[in-house]
Amino acid sequence: MSHPEVSPDTLAVRAGIHRTPFGEHAEALFLTSSFVFENAAQAAARFAGEDEGFVYSRYTNPTVRAFEERLAALEGAECCVATASGMAAILGCVMGLMRAGEHIVASRSLFGATSQLFNNFLAKFGVSTTYVSLTDPAAWEAAVRPETRLFFLETPSNPLMEIGDIGAIAEIAHRRGAKLVVDNCFCSPALQQPIALGADIVIHSATKYLDGQGRVMGGAVLGQRAVILDPLTAFLRNAGATLSPFNAWVVLKGLETLRIRMEAQSASAAALASWLESHPAVSRVHYPGLASHTQHTLALKQQSSGGAIVSFEVKGGRERAWQVVDSTRTMSITANLGDTKTTITHPASTTHGRLSADARAAAGITEGLLRISVGLEGLEDLKADLDRGLRAVG
Repeated sequence: MSHPEVSPDTLAVRAGIHRTPFGEHAEALFLTSSFVFENAAQAAARFAGEDEGFVYSRYTNPTVRAFEERLAALEGAECCVATASGMAAILGCVMGLMRAGEHIVASRSLFGATSQLFNNFLAKFGVSTTYVSLTDPAAWEAAVRPETRLFFLETPSNPLMEIGDIGAIAEIAHRRGAKLVVDNCFCSPALQQPIALGADIVIHSATKYLDGQGRVMGGAVLGQRAVILDPLTAFLRNAGATLSPFNAWVVLKGLETLRIRMEAQSASAAALASWLESHPAVSRVHYPGLASHTQHTLALKQQSSGGAIVSFEVKGGRERAWQVVDSTRTMSITANLGDTKTTITHPASTTHGRLSADARAAAGITEGLLRISVGLEGLEDLKADLDRGLRAVG
C-alpha cells in the first residue's frame, strides 16, 4: 500500500496487513515464542541478519510487526520499533542511541516517571540531563553542551498542557548536532504528527490513546530506519522489553477507531474546559483549545484540536481538590489516561508524587491541580459529576 495514495483513515484499518495462506480477513495473532527454519542454512542466515524472516518473538513477531507498520504509516515515519510499555520505549531510545558521558536536554514539564528514569537511573550510567522550560526555545539553545545528543520533550505536556514549538526546537537541535525526540502520547497521530513538524524520533505509550480502552500495555519508538532500527532491535534482543503479540493485536484494533475516538473525546474536552473556566470554584484551566491558553495559536498550528486532556486548579489546595475527586460518581479515579472512560487524578500526589516539592513547584504542579482525561460519556453527565464536588468547594 502506497501511503501517499490513501488517507489516514484507510491506513488505520489496512496498513500492516500481510495475510497468511489461509486468507484471514482480520489481522492474525501469532502466539508463538519461536519460528521454524527450513534448513540449517536458513537458520544461520536469519541469526546473521541476512534473511529478513522471523527468529524469536522477543524481537521479531508478525503481529507485532503489523502494529509497527500501521503506526509508522499513521505517524509518517520510515520505521517503528514496538516495546513493552511507553517507559520501555523511552529507555530503549536512550539506551540504543546514547553512550555514557553524553547529555540530554529535556523539558522541565515531563511525566513524573520519565523524570525519575532520567534522574535516578540513566544518571547512574553517565547520561546526564539538563531541564529547561518547554516553551522557551532560547533556553534549549543555552543548555546545549558539546556532548549533547538528544533533545526530549512532550507536547502537550503532562499535566499542565504546555505546548512546545516543535519546529523551532528541532531547528536548534539539528544545528547543534542533536536529535529531537517528541513524546506524542497526548495527541497521537490522529491530532499531531511531530515528524512532519521537524522531529527526528517519536515516542508512544500505546497503553493510552492508541489502545484507547485501557486494556493492555505497549510502547513504540518511530523515526528513520537508519537511525532507530538496528540500535532499538539490538536493545530488545538483549534487554527483553518486548511487546507481546497479544497486546500488539489489541492495539492494532484500537488504531482502527483512533481518529473517531480522538475527535469525539476532544470535542467533549473543549466543551468541558470552557465550562470549568467559568466555574467560581476553579482558579485556572489548562487546555490548549481555549483562547485563554497562552499558546493557543501555536497549539492549533501543530495540532488539529486541543486534545482530550483538561487540567484545572481548584481553589483551596489539596484538601479541596481531593474533595472534588472523592465526590465523583461517574469518572474513574485512576492515573491512567486515553481511555474511553473518563479518568480523574491529582498529579501532585500520584503521577508526580515521587518528585520533590521543589521539583513540582518548578514544574508548576500545584496542590490544587486536577487532571481529567475525557472519555466518551455524555458531556452533561461529566459536568454534573464535577459540579457536585466543585459546589461543595465553592
